[in-house]
Amino acid sequence: MRDLQIPAGPGAPNGLVVPAGELVEQFSHASGPGGQGVNTTDSRVQLRFDIGTTTALDETQRQRALQELSTRLSGTVLVIDAAEHRSQRRNRTAARERLSTLLRDALVPPRPRKRTKPTRGSKRRRLKAKRVRSEVKQNRKRPNAD
Repeated sequence: MRDLQIPAGPGAPNGLVVPAGELVEQFSHASGPGGQGVNTTDSRVQLRFDIGTTTALDETQRQRALQELSTRLSGTVLVIDAAEHRSQRRNRTAARERLSTLLRDALVPPRPRKRTKPTRGSKRRRLKAKRVRSEVKQNRKRPNAD
């Protein structure tokens, strides 16, 4: 098994290299296409990657990945299943590609909100609505008994 190369992108300007020793693969029988071979070959791949202990990420990247992938994590371990292909080799490749995509997308820093000003027309409409509402309430008052 080789190290996983993740291309450069926002949040990881130099790309990432996940050491092969940090990726744990398990194989099992897959359901689905394959005919008789599906019962005898362990083509399903379950790839596990512990984000909390990896040396591939710095602390900022680790926190961002843990936050972004929190719904997919079991503790700090990301589990990816691949069983869409008939061969174990293709499923291993698919699982690694999925891990690469997930990590790259999770490391993208959030865009800061750009503050905007209300338009002149929206201010005018808001003030007009306030005046109309004020007049409605003024008309509900009892006339003064002078």
